[in-house]
Amino acid sequence: MRLLLVEDDPKLGPRLADDLKSKGFAVDLITTGEDAEFMGNEISYDVVILDIGLPDISGLEVLKNWRKDGNASAVLILTARDDWQERVDGFQAGADDYLGKPFHFEELLERLNALIRRTKKKVTKTMECGDIKLDENRQSVIKGDKEHPLTGTEFRLLRYMILHQNEILSKGHLTDHIYDDGSDKDSNVIEVYVRRLRNLLGAEYIKTKRGQGYIFGIDQ
Repeated sequence: MRLLLVEDDPKLGPRLADDLKSKGFAVDLITTGEDAEFMGNEISYDVVILDIGLPDISGLEVLKNWRKDGNASAVLILTARDDWQERVDGFQAGADDYLGKPFHFEELLERLNALIRRTKKKVTKTMECGDIKLDENRQSVIKGDKEHPLTGTEFRLLRYMILHQNEILSKGHLTDHIYDDGSDKDSNVIEVYVRRLRNLLGAEYIKTKRGQGYIFGIDQ
């Protein structure tokens, strides 16, 4: 999952980015409203954490401009100003959820995962397909009665594919959503990880559409 973190606190931002990366997110950390507005319109993020109190442009203004420009990414507002009027203003600007500081990382993570499942129209908490189940906490996949650990990239790739079952996913699209902006992106490497997952799960789960990309699922 590709995540945009907009947070200007020099301690909280990097620490939160590291925590989110450890949970399988590809994170782009931005510290100003101007940069956030640009990145949000240039890249299709799966979810955004947006601080309201930015040093240049208000986070609410950034969000309003995103929505005006047609940016429909799921947005969780994160701010120290946790009164009811701030929450109302945030939702009116187009926020999908709201969390006040200070917060527990576990709650933030659950809210993010709930947002992602809702926007991908996956209402159940379990990430599964056929006889496989993804364990998000252990970053492993269970097939039948056997559990297999995954690398960080394998985990991000499989999670994205499960959330987009029966959709055609090009190598370029997958690269954009499983790597952050600072990574060395090579769409050809996707083939390697797809081959690994195919060998692990079975060829019936990942089919190749020649010239288009891959389809994940067992009912293609």
